[in-house]
Amino acid sequence: MISFFLCLILLIGGYFVYGKIVENTFAPDDRETPAVRINDGVDYVVMPQWKLFLVQLLNIAGLGPIFGALGGAQWGPIVFLWITFGTIFAGGVHDYFSGMMSARHDGASIAEVCGIYLGPVMQNVMRVFCVVLLVMVGTVFAVGPAGLMKVLMANNGMGGVLANQMFWLILFLVY
Repeated sequence: MISFFLCLILLIGGYFVYGKIVENTFAPDDRETPAVRINDGVDYVVMPQWKLFLVQLLNIAGLGPIFGALGGAQWGPIVFLWITFGTIFAGGVHDYFSGMMSARHDGASIAEVCGIYLGPVMQNVMRVFCVVLLVMVGTVFAVGPAGLMKVLMANNGMGGVLANQMFWLILFLVY
């Protein structure tokens, strides 16, 4: 529990301290976002502030809550530190910078932004790369927690009816 509160304090401190450093480095300005400027009611829609916060929270959280809980069960509380430092120094900066690049190019994806600066060949390379990454993330999202659950069940890390493989087999066959 101490590591959890320590990581929570680090996240809050990272938001205020390192977030300010990142903001000063990338120098945001007051231009209108594509949602305001190109508002078409379909692809570009102005959202309330609380929805934007929730979208960003879900984007940066990603697999963290799933792998964090399962990884913590397998490797201990040190996983909290790994997720915390990864969120502060990599995830948050990546999301902020990619969002700013997209907003400065009328909401274009990373492949289109690469096409603007590096040409059409790199644009197509990035399109393929993005699809491959999406498939890999989907695979990790499905296989990773399943693998951790298998290890926990095999090592008697879990007990009760939910740890019984026959329970899940019957549930799968019924539905």
